[in-house]
Amino acid sequence: MKKYLPEGMRLKREENIYAMTSPLSLKEAMVSKQILEARTLVCDSEHNLHVDLGCMRGVIERNEGAIGIEEGNVRDIALISRVNKPVCFYVVGFMKDVDGNVCAKLSRKKVQIDCIKDYLSKLNVGDVVDARITHIDYFGAFADVGAGVSALLPIDSISVSRIPHPSERFVTGDAIKAVVKKIDEQGRITLTHKELLGTWEENANMFKVGETVAGIVRSVEDYGVFVELTPNLAGLAEVSQGICPGQHAGVYIKSIIPERMKIKLVIVDAFNANYKSNKATYFYRGKHMDYFRYSPDCCNRVVETVFE
Repeated sequence: MKKYLPEGMRLKREENIYAMTSPLSLKEAMVSKQILEARTLVCDSEHNLHVDLGCMRGVIERNEGAIGIEEGNVRDIALISRVNKPVCFYVVGFMKDVDGNVCAKLSRKKVQIDCIKDYLSKLNVGDVVDARITHIDYFGAFADVGAGVSALLPIDSISVSRIPHPSERFVTGDAIKAVVKKIDEQGRITLTHKELLGTWEENANMFKVGETVAGIVRSVEDYGVFVELTPNLAGLAEVSQGICPGQHAGVYIKSIIPERMKIKLVIVDAFNANYKSNKATYFYRGKHMDYFRYSPDCCNRVVETVFE
């Protein structure tokens, strides 16, 4: 059974590299209908994509570049933006260019059609999928869930700790895990991410009372300062002068109270810094979840996600 991966994940695989070593190996890939991947070099004036196959040049004609292009449902920017990035495709034939050189005819659209039919249409709410971040906006991130087909990851589903912008968590190209949260009537997928990052207890168990640890100031309220300790865990410190959201901080852990789902902190120091965000730690390793409870069992306040 074929595995439909986000674009970029097949590029350096041995079987992908081998298929482009010669015209003969490309023909073998065509006959076996192997999904290949290579880097786009040029999008010409007619919006055909020219792809570097190593042993020869490949061309993805405009209407074969993506689902929806031919129908006008997808704009040509979806093709232009693929320049200097990997694209997946089938080899569908060979032809000679105006200079008499043999080049391969490729189709990305056909891979996307098969991906939707054989993989994405069979997903259920609660399934855990591989994804790759392709675009970031203020309301969320778009992620490739297979063959360049995009799904939305809303900002409030990225982590339990609230962030001002998805770029606080991701950069374009990040390979992530996500959970299918919703599939609409048109087959469009909405993702969630925070359920994979652990419960309150799992995150709180990484810390001990009396430790001084690193954090990021996420919000400053009249009653206190919220400091993120992990993407799925924040504590509350008393108000201090001159502290602003986005600053890094050293915080002393005063108490951990599971019954109230609270961590009390004391800010030792807060400062501006351009530290890179840590890679997400996935506590959940399964392939499907029906239910996720973030709050401890001993806490009266229930924070949960029901996948249905």
